[in-house]
Amino acid sequence: MDIQFVGAAREVTGSCFLIRVGRKQLLVDCGLVQGSPEDEERNRESFPFDPGHIDAVVLTHAHLDHSGRLPLLVQSGFRGPIYTHRASRDLCRIMLKDAAHLNEREAEAINRKRRRRHQELVEPLYTQKEAQQAMRRFHGMDYGSTRRILPGVWLRLRDAGHILGSAIVELWLDDGEHQRKLVFSGDLGHKGSPILQEPAVVDEADLVIMESTYGDRRHRSWADTWAEMAGILSGARAERGNIMIPAFAVGRTQELLYTFGKHFQEWGLNDWTIFLDSPMAIETTEVYRRHREVYDPEARERSENNHGDAFDLPNLHMTRTTNQSMQINKVRSGAIIIAGSGMCTGGRIKHHLKHNLWRAGSHLMIVGYQARGTLGRRLVDGAEEVTIWGEPIRVGAEVHTVGGLSAHADCDGLANWAGHFPAGTAVALVHGEEAPMDALAERISAQPGREPVFCPQPGERLDLTTIAPSA
Repeated sequence: MDIQFVGAAREVTGSCFLIRVGRKQLLVDCGLVQGSPEDEERNRESFPFDPGHIDAVVLTHAHLDHSGRLPLLVQSGFRGPIYTHRASRDLCRIMLKDAAHLNEREAEAINRKRRRRHQELVEPLYTQKEAQQAMRRFHGMDYGSTRRILPGVWLRLRDAGHILGSAIVELWLDDGEHQRKLVFSGDLGHKGSPILQEPAVVDEADLVIMESTYGDRRHRSWADTWAEMAGILSGARAERGNIMIPAFAVGRTQELLYTFGKHFQEWGLNDWTIFLDSPMAIETTEVYRRHREVYDPEARERSENNHGDAFDLPNLHMTRTTNQSMQINKVRSGAIIIAGSGMCTGGRIKHHLKHNLWRAGSHLMIVGYQARGTLGRRLVDGAEEVTIWGEPIRVGAEVHTVGGLSAHADCDGLANWAGHFPAGTAVALVHGEEAPMDALAERISAQPGREPVFCPQPGERLDLTTIAPSA
């Protein structure tokens, strides 16, 4: 009985953990490595285990750094079930298909150049057909129900409050001689965030495997965040410019729409025309609408009072087609444009930046993380000129970075969640860069009676029988 930390060990992405119980093997997560081109090239490497010998997968949530290599796993011989929350299954249907579409488009662009040079052609990481084949292996579950998924393995999902369907995973293992309980935090949500419940409290485990993304950082308060957003809207309304909001299609877009509805009169949003210009975000919002059972009480009440829709606004236009998107470029003032991609690296937001970024009186509202090297990061860092499709664009718009909107728990939230487990419970930290991981390890280790926290290295294996069972 052991666990191997295949991915997200001493780094943030590529979540993947291999558990062996007797003769059975299962994975928790199978995510993409994301980051630089060199980092992402690792996704093409062979798995350090035989996918054909994996008996089941448990998926914490739909984000690609947790789910994005599942089509590769199936393509490489995996034939078992994939267990996850029903909402995560529905989101994966969108996200894996979109990832495959981007893979195909990228490979096609590379191959156009390679054909002209008589070079060997490249294959996409995986195709839309292969993403569909992976989806056939999904089995949806509800929060709170316990299920025997393999001989000697029982599973229960609890609400992680991160995105729709995100789960804390409880696993009970029995190899006939030893019994152990593992708890995987998945990605824990930010306390007080719109729409979703707070992360569930779990207080029993022999080993806790938890994320550490913001292990050294506190988020800005929600009150300050909403005040900042209200101020941006007020200033932009006075200048009669457009507001561009690059937003991730899953989670952040729905939070924005919900928050706009909640503060509609207070923020004067009736003076604007709001466009959701992202087919993927529109499709994702439909999934959010179908799963009202996981909302927090306030969001459920708002949904019931708004004809079953927590995201509908009287001046909201959902633009699905390319032609509808192009028509927005004719609007010179009074438009709020929510579009992907969230880091301005592609998608329709780049068209809107090209038409609005140079204009004085326009505003760019950054509401999510911007990785190094992205167009969004250059704008946040104060670039006076950027290049979009080879054309230099002077930055005349005012750029605002709204803090406090993270979907991850901060250092206080993580430490408080870990503090519910008994003092002797073993804790392993994953899914974090080294500095925040080490800071969180030090903080948790300092809790009264706590054993030193374990920060596994990539590929490291831990014999679970060496961990003392909790009282």
